[in-house]
Amino acid sequence: MEIYNLEFDNVISSIVGLGQTDYAYTLERIYPLINKLDEQRKLLNTKFYKRLEKDILSGCLMPPLTLAFVKKEGEIRDIGQLSRYVNENIDNGFILDGIQRLNTLKRASESPEFDYTKKIFFNIIIAGNKDKLLYRMITLNNGQKGMTPRHQIEILTKELFYFSGLSIKVQTEKDKAATPLKESFSYGDIAKGYMAFLTNNVNNENSKIIEEKMDEILVGRILENDISKNQIEFYDIIQFVDRHADSSICLKWFQTVNNFIGFCVGFNNSYDILRGFSSGELEAQLQKFELAFRALNPSKINLGKFRRELSKEFVYNLKRYRDLDVTDVEEIFFELTSTDD
Repeated sequence: MEIYNLEFDNVISSIVGLGQTDYAYTLERIYPLINKLDEQRKLLNTKFYKRLEKDILSGCLMPPLTLAFVKKEGEIRDIGQLSRYVNENIDNGFILDGIQRLNTLKRASESPEFDYTKKIFFNIIIAGNKDKLLYRMITLNNGQKGMTPRHQIEILTKELFYFSGLSIKVQTEKDKAATPLKESFSYGDIAKGYMAFLTNNVNNENSKIIEEKMDEILVGRILENDISKNQIEFYDIIQFVDRHADSSICLKWFQTVNNFIGFCVGFNNSYDILRGFSSGELEAQLQKFELAFRALNPSKINLGKFRRELSKEFVYNLKRYRDLDVTDVEEIFFELTSTDD
């Protein structure tokens, strides 16, 4: 294993470094360390790591793992000493973070497509005692209750996407309450659209399902939805909305969150059509959708649920709907929302 740097962690009074090796060495020398700490959590259900397993075989770069050692005596002063210590004592190491990834790597190695030469990175920790390692392990894995997928998406929406260069305005709920901007979007609504895009599903909230189970379902949907095959990114949707925001009809439609959720799922399939639309052409299609939707009997359907599903249906199959008149669309919507009495 090659070691690249050395630093000191003041909290756990430990040496920290970064290392690199390949999958072959990792499976031969590091994978056997997987059960060294009795306190470590058991392996999770493998279905959550099926996506990672496929990505490994496709050549993804594995996120860094954390490899730790207990060294009670003698100081490590430079990278050379750290490198010698790690390589000479690799069998005495502990996996502090990355058990699930190592287990997934092992399963992937059973495939004839597996590349043993692929590089993998490690965070290296040299601590004076096991307690310090356990402290770091806890902060890595269990220091606080993990954020729900929904919360993570909300944070990513705010941190990863830049709205300052766009004409549309996006505000947090707190900002909207304090100094609301006219016709602004909510980060929460954008995040719901992002979640729909990531899961390829418009129904990501269900009060009848306990939160932990719903989080599990969302993670499963994200992993199952291979967004690498999309011809667009989520920001393409944001830019599309921004491009047509001068139209009050289009803007109002997108600011109805259930419309936006459905649009985010259907957009990829109809991107080639939509990217050529003028605002006038888009207005005509959205108005047709609204007229057909308003023909539904609100007392017999869940309006929010079907607005999400039908907006997805309409946008996803825009090639079909674009040349139909309102009456034709109404008939299709009636059929899609009909229930047996």
